[in-house]
Amino acid sequence: MTKASSPNADQELIEAIAKLLNEQNLAEIEIERDDLRVRVTRSYASQAVQQVAVPAYAPAPVAAPASVAPAGVAASIAPTHDDLSSNPGTLTSPMVGTAYLAPEPGKPAFASVGSKVSEGQTVLIIEAMKTMNQIPAHRSGTVTRILVEDASPVEYGQPLVVIE
Repeated sequence: MTKASSPNADQELIEAIAKLLNEQNLAEIEIERDDLRVRVTRSYASQAVQQVAVPAYAPAPVAAPASVAPAGVAASIAPTHDDLSSNPGTLTSPMVGTAYLAPEPGKPAFASVGSKVSEGQTVLIIEAMKTMNQIPAHRSGTVTRILVEDASPVEYGQPLVVIE
């Protein structure tokens, strides 16, 4: 809220908006009335994403500067294939953004081909709207393929990693 008029009236308005949010199964609602602005947001728990910031539109991909993938990753990067979408071991991107294989430049990758991962373990991060979103493994197993390069743009639903 940007400006409060009466605390009781504002509280009642917020409660009514929250009730509407739940009844209509909305994630977010914003109302502006006179000099009062109220925004109520609900976050959903998700196995695929621990922190989500999804843009309202998909910006045009910008060419990423050439980067060097962490050791052992370059040989494992493979083009995406149609058969990957039906593979239950394929982890797909839950959002549009930029994928990073390591927590920060110069640090070891979260996972590499041949490494064993547990369900829920972070395998990469996706930056979306200046928010770093940890992408956890959707199952336990061995990483057999990494389908994205470090610091590369990714689209919603794009295959990222195969865990067998």
